[in-house]
Amino acid sequence: MKALVTGADGFVGSLLVRRLLEEGHEVGAAMRVEAASEDERRRRRDLADAREIPIELTDHESVRRALRDGWDAVFHLAAVSSGSDAHRDPLLAWTVNAVGTARLAHELGLARSAGADPILLLASTAEVYGAGTGELRLETDLTEPCSPYAASKLASEVACLEVHRRTGLRVVVARAFPHTGAGQDNRFVVPAFTERIMLARRLGAPVVAVGNLEPIRDFLDVSDVVNAYSLLADKGRSGEVYNVASGRAVSVRDLFFMLADALGHRVIPEVDHKLVRPADIPHLAGDSTKLRDETGWQPRVPLEQSLQEVVDAQAD
Repeated sequence: MKALVTGADGFVGSLLVRRLLEEGHEVGAAMRVEAASEDERRRRRDLADAREIPIELTDHESVRRALRDGWDAVFHLAAVSSGSDAHRDPLLAWTVNAVGTARLAHELGLARSAGADPILLLASTAEVYGAGTGELRLETDLTEPCSPYAASKLASEVACLEVHRRTGLRVVVARAFPHTGAGQDNRFVVPAFTERIMLARRLGAPVVAVGNLEPIRDFLDVSDVVNAYSLLADKGRSGEVYNVASGRAVSVRDLFFMLADALGHRVIPEVDHKLVRPADIPHLAGDSTKLRDETGWQPRVPLEQSLQEVVDAQAD
């Protein structure tokens, strides 16, 4: 299979590229011309076995050139993926996540109309469900996004599924619940907590600044998410949406203390209102029965192991 991964130098994308290469596929690593961070530069150095494909989702001609080699599968992970970044610049989030994805789907739809049969795996987010009621979310639940990030990602789903209905393009949407692992940057909660607790341990400080600790989340290991994407490209039904979730709900407060225990420094969390996200979702956990039944996927990595791997990576 010839597979293109957009956002290949991202946290999840780089792992997916390596997974596809290990499976023997020909892989194109689609990335912006310039890396935005040292983490992205490091990941790019690790992708030497994949063919580098320049792409800029805000440039239609760039998208067209990236797709011209006739890929069998396109894993679309490139996005403004941080909720905080999207809140600071909603227009950018919409331009990249919604309009950029629409460009990509449009070009693949043209290829489908011309006789090709690619599959588009869209990496979406469980945040499209919105606030919820405390129950495990199902794919059939109403979508009520309450952030620029979630709204722009839901729009990307709408764009892809419209092209599917109009052209027959094979589209599978994966709504991933929160995930973590070694190498995730500190814009996200697990590495952010780890960094702050490690600093407190080094300084002997008894208190760590935190945001809202009340939300309930369903955390996965990034390797389980990558496995789900690979299986869905192979076995997912076109035009369908799938939750990628463990079904295990844990409070952010409990997550904080699990990390403190892993680091051996039992500190007191103190809320800093500058760190509290606006319109934070109180409960976000998912039912992945559909994914499990149709692909055989199972989450394999316990949360405790994922957290320990983040701790070990930051310690190194």
